[in-house]
Amino acid sequence: MDMMRARVLIEGMVQGVGFRYAMQRQADRLDVVGWVRNLPDGNVEAVLEGNRADVERLVDWCRQGPPMAEVYHVEVQEEPYRGEFTRFSIRF
Repeated sequence: MDMMRARVLIEGMVQGVGFRYAMQRQADRLDVVGWVRNLPDGNVEAVLEGNRADVERLVDWCRQGPPMAEVYHVEVQEEPYRGEFTRFSIRF
């Protein structure tokens, strides 16, 4: 199985619209683990691990996000897979 780790930066109107909670639901559906958090600049950052196809599906979901979000840009940086997470969490 081809495993993948990605650091994702989601830019736009992505805070105060339930982005993190919706992303957590999507990650759980896709069996992707890692975390998501709000950044002080108004953007959202996430680290995702799992099967490559599932991580890529979640990244594709990030390009639109939940209904109230306005995503302007998604930056994806692939990192070496570590297998360090057991679930997907929201960081505060």
